[in-house]
Amino acid sequence: MAGQIEARLAELGLELPEAAAPVANYVAFVISGNQVWIAGQVPLWNGAVKYTGTTGDTVSMEDAVDAAKTCALNILAQAKAAIGDLDRITRIVKLNGFVNAVPGFTDQPKVINGASDLMADVFGDKGMHARSAVGVSGLPLGVPVEVDAVIEFE
Repeated sequence: MAGQIEARLAELGLELPEAAAPVANYVAFVISGNQVWIAGQVPLWNGAVKYTGTTGDTVSMEDAVDAAKTCALNILAQAKAAIGDLDRITRIVKLNGFVNAVPGFTDQPKVINGASDLMADVFGDKGMHARSAVGVSGLPLGVPVEVDAVIEFE
C-alpha cells in the first residue's frame, strides 16, 4: 500500500521512475546517520535519457525546467531505494542543481525551480531546502540538468 507521500505524488499526477543504477565508479546514495546523500540525478526516465542538449540553445527554458523536475523524481526514486518508504523523510535539506547552458545564461535558479517546486509541492514545509543553482559547460550523457540532494529521514 502506498504511503502519504506516494499518494501525494499520485494526486499531483506524478509517478516515480525506476531508481537508476550508477554509470561510473560511485554509488547512487550514501546513508550517514539520519541523512541520505543522493548522487547527482540526470533526466532519465526508466533508463532512457529524456532530454539532451544545452539550455538556451537546443533546450528551451520549459524543457530545462521539466528536466529539473525529472531529476527531482529520480532523487525521490533513489530515496525510496535507500530508506524504503518516502514517509520516513523529515526534511529535504539541500539540493545542488547544475545547468548546462550557453555562455551568459543567468536563469539557472529558474531552471532548478523545477526540482525545488516539486519538493515543496510534495512535502510542503518539509520540502523547503537550501539550494545552489550553478551554470556549467557540460554534463554527463549530454543532459541539460543534473541535481543532487541531502535528505533527512527518521
